[in-house]
Amino acid sequence: MNGKEPIYCNLTLDKASQNKMINETFIKEIDIDKQLRSLECTYHKSPNFEDGYKLMKSILSCPERNLAYFLENSLRVIADYLEIKTKFRRTSEFEGNNLLKREYRIYDFCERLGADTYINAVGGMELYDFGEFKKRNIELEFLKTNEITYKQFDNEFIESLSIIDVIMFNSKEEVIKMLDMYTIVKE
Repeated sequence: MNGKEPIYCNLTLDKASQNKMINETFIKEIDIDKQLRSLECTYHKSPNFEDGYKLMKSILSCPERNLAYFLENSLRVIADYLEIKTKFRRTSEFEGNNLLKREYRIYDFCERLGADTYINAVGGMELYDFGEFKKRNIELEFLKTNEITYKQFDNEFIESLSIIDVIMFNSKEEVIKMLDMYTIVKE
């Protein structure tokens, strides 16, 4: 963010198409120096700049140009920093699942993994039907983030920015506490 306007870190994709799967999409060359200069200009006075800068440098320096793997690496870097111990799985690991659409892919994942609960972001409430999940003995839940605010320089708070913004303005310990600031929405 710069003043009151967010600044974006963009990736240029090579021949992007809504008809391609994410693991079939590739990133064109990243101008790491330009991205890091922009990050530094924006956040150099933030209280946790060093940690945020190191994380973004690690993310942007990833040699992988397959978009799915690049983004997976980004998630792993942030998860490691925040001490999140979870197992990541690629949907492409599930043979035949790519032939299924929408919620049928999720039913398949849950069945293969032996899951009896599926938790989705709250924005997906209009996509999924509690009853359809229940028919398959899967409890459907939605994760709703509680309101989180923090000091961003001396400006009015701009919500819904990236995890990098959160990290730049908060200590690691504060961010880890924020991870518990949610509500589970059930049927």
